[in-house]
Amino acid sequence: MIKNLFSVFVLSLFVTTGFAQNIQSPEQFLGYKLGEQYTPHHKIVDYFKYIASASKNTKLQQFGATIEGRPLLAMFIASDENIGRLEEIRHNNLRLAGIESGTALANAPEITWLSYNVHGNEPASSEAAMWTLFDMVDPANTRTKTWLKNTIVVIDPCLNPDGRDRYVNFYNSVKGLVPDAYQTSREHAEPWPGGRVNHYYFDLNRDWAWQAQKETQARVGLYNQWLPQVHVDFHEQGINAPYYFAPAAEPYHKDITQWQRDFQVTIGKNNAKDFDKNGWMYFTKQEFDLLYPSYGDTYPLYNGSIGMTYEQGGISGGLAVITRNGDTLTLVQRVAHHHSTGISTIETASENATKLKDEFKKFYDNSRTNPPGEYKTYVIKNDNNEKTDMLAKMLSRNGIKYGFGLANKSVTGYNYFTDKTEQYNVGPNDLVINAYQPKSVLLHVLLEPRTFIPDSATYDITAWALPYAYGLKAYGLKESLKPANTSWSITKPQALANTQAYAYVSAWQSVADVRFLAALLKKNVKVRYTEKPFEAGGKKFTAGSLIITKASNDRTDFDQVVTQTAAELGHELVPLSSGFVDKGNDIGSDAIHLIKQPRVLLVAGDGVNSEAMGEVWHLFEQQLKYPVTLVRYQDIGHARLSDFDVVIFPDGRYQDFPSEKLQSWIRDGGKLIAIDNAVSLLADKKGPFLKKKEEKDKKDDAKDKTISVKKYSDRERNAISGTIAGAIFKLDIDNTHPLAFGLPEYYYSLKMNDDIYELLGEDSWNVGTVKKNSYVSGFAGYKSKQKIVNGMLLGVQSLGRGSVVYLVDDPLFRSFWENGKLLFSNAVFMVGQ
Repeated sequence: MIKNLFSVFVLSLFVTTGFAQNIQSPEQFLGYKLGEQYTPHHKIVDYFKYIASASKNTKLQQFGATIEGRPLLAMFIASDENIGRLEEIRHNNLRLAGIESGTALANAPEITWLSYNVHGNEPASSEAAMWTLFDMVDPANTRTKTWLKNTIVVIDPCLNPDGRDRYVNFYNSVKGLVPDAYQTSREHAEPWPGGRVNHYYFDLNRDWAWQAQKETQARVGLYNQWLPQVHVDFHEQGINAPYYFAPAAEPYHKDITQWQRDFQVTIGKNNAKDFDKNGWMYFTKQEFDLLYPSYGDTYPLYNGSIGMTYEQGGISGGLAVITRNGDTLTLVQRVAHHHSTGISTIETASENATKLKDEFKKFYDNSRTNPPGEYKTYVIKNDNNEKTDMLAKMLSRNGIKYGFGLANKSVTGYNYFTDKTEQYNVGPNDLVINAYQPKSVLLHVLLEPRTFIPDSATYDITAWALPYAYGLKAYGLKESLKPANTSWSITKPQALANTQAYAYVSAWQSVADVRFLAALLKKNVKVRYTEKPFEAGGKKFTAGSLIITKASNDRTDFDQVVTQTAAELGHELVPLSSGFVDKGNDIGSDAIHLIKQPRVLLVAGDGVNSEAMGEVWHLFEQQLKYPVTLVRYQDIGHARLSDFDVVIFPDGRYQDFPSEKLQSWIRDGGKLIAIDNAVSLLADKKGPFLKKKEEKDKKDDAKDKTISVKKYSDRERNAISGTIAGAIFKLDIDNTHPLAFGLPEYYYSLKMNDDIYELLGEDSWNVGTVKKNSYVSGFAGYKSKQKIVNGMLLGVQSLGRGSVVYLVDDPLFRSFWENGKLLFSNAVFMVGQ
């Protein structure tokens, strides 16, 4: 149920006292002109608080905080008539969308939302946010007063305060008395990981739909309470690029309406007027497309807004930098450009306020009565309570309605996993989502099995269907069916009391099970796993199930610690009174293995893909609550590797990898987990490592190849024939191996490249392989499709007493590829035990 964030967020800050007749500009308040230096985040906060206290036309809300404790703010700006009825206007907007019932007001304003600085090292926009705010509240500015009569403006001055301060603190610490505009000077070379990302090195502009990060959860929660008619996401790009504003490039997702397309042109033309007047360079309709659903432009579009990205050249540009053309680009210029488009957008929105509201209502009326897509009902099979619950929570965060079970249990629909139309009996706890609802466009975008891609030259991944990401069987039904229940009938596990068990058994199917294992290991409880399925006490347990025996846990509080840990995590445990099982291997057999508490090292620093490393870091700290030691790659040579059992190399470019020291550590019993390009760097090295799968030319091709005549203008499109833009492939899985415990006999992998390897030889295990026809969805060039056949993508290789785990594709991609988290956890906790 949607809640009132104005009451939910206890940190909300409203300041409305002591209004000033004359309001200080940013220059007057800060003591310097905008663009002369970078403003630390706390001073931006101070200016927004000052405006809130000085202007009667503003309300300032703190809606959250970053991991490092910096405040997240939204400033609401409205006319004298509207500032006191913001709650009324907010509810009215939700009535327009059909999310709340009731008759919409005829005279309500439209809402324009401006979001700044989502990438920390694109800092010009937060400077511009202060300028735009001042223009909107300046008592002498008659133009903006006129716009506010029918428009509410929301300004989020900095979406990524931690990243911004990382960049600003770096720059201020190395700059000279005079800015050095030479491109390769020190002040233009950010140290790793750079300011782009947040505390855990996530790109917050790829997180709108997934909401893996604390900042995004708070922001999208607030955003969905308002659902503005216009949203702009302010960015910076490479220093040599002119300014970019809407209309966007192809591909557009087919669910984006003609009005949403057309109004981008309207806004773009108005933006262009000021740029033309000042002789500023700009471009439109290139590079920045509207497909991937988790951007700051596409997510608003799929929620009925006019969502747009504005891009100013300037990443790592300091206060001044010489561009490729020999021009000097200054921060003053960058701020002015962002200020211009912000003001221009507000003007255009105000001039078209009535049309914006009408089309917004039409978008949601169509969503409720004529939802897009072939399927009108989606059924998610609940064969895993934890993953189903996680998916349900993700849908709830996005305002998507769902229920459980169907009155008519037998249905016919498209099976995502078999790619066939089949009959299916719906269970009472299966997730059922009817498409006839306000958020049907976003629902369709997130759940459609294959996204239509009108133009393959796209900016990001092209496949993300949630059933594949979560590893949950799903069915698309062409008929509209309503769920039978609003909640499921599964009861929470009951706490075990006064139990004197021989052993306890836990399932091994999800991240929740990994979290339970991690909690026990941190409490020095010894845990085992079963290599093979067994039955005991009338229950079936799969390979990988955790077994906690009284034996080896010689402590008086054994039962209390185990059952209390389970109760704290809401985790289900099955007590066994005997080690004699009904079917399979007894608890004392050699099929039951002790899990040694792994000491984990995660490689960080120069050469490492910071976002890939951050995914691992975030998983350990925020989801598993398990300790991990971060060591820079350049310090590995000085580290005492014998202090660690597991070393993780995320995607990156590593020099002299693997070192003799690292190989010796593996042979002595260490476990190396290599991910993405770290696997590629091991390939074809001297020694026992894996081999790349080479493409075989057709007969005589190597001797006699015909050179075709190509058009120069087609060079970019021709180049993508050998690329993959985030496509899904289906792997055959050996789930008898510890790397695949808890998985079925298949796994859906999100591939970002066409890397594939020869099958591993003796003393090694090919756990995840592809044959022919493994492609599922997303764009993959025809050359790449031909290459990804008959090879290995998940494997474990023995090396002395240790092992190397190969994860060719990133299983933790942006932390939304949920099914990969169990796979990765197997690599850490199960393999080699």
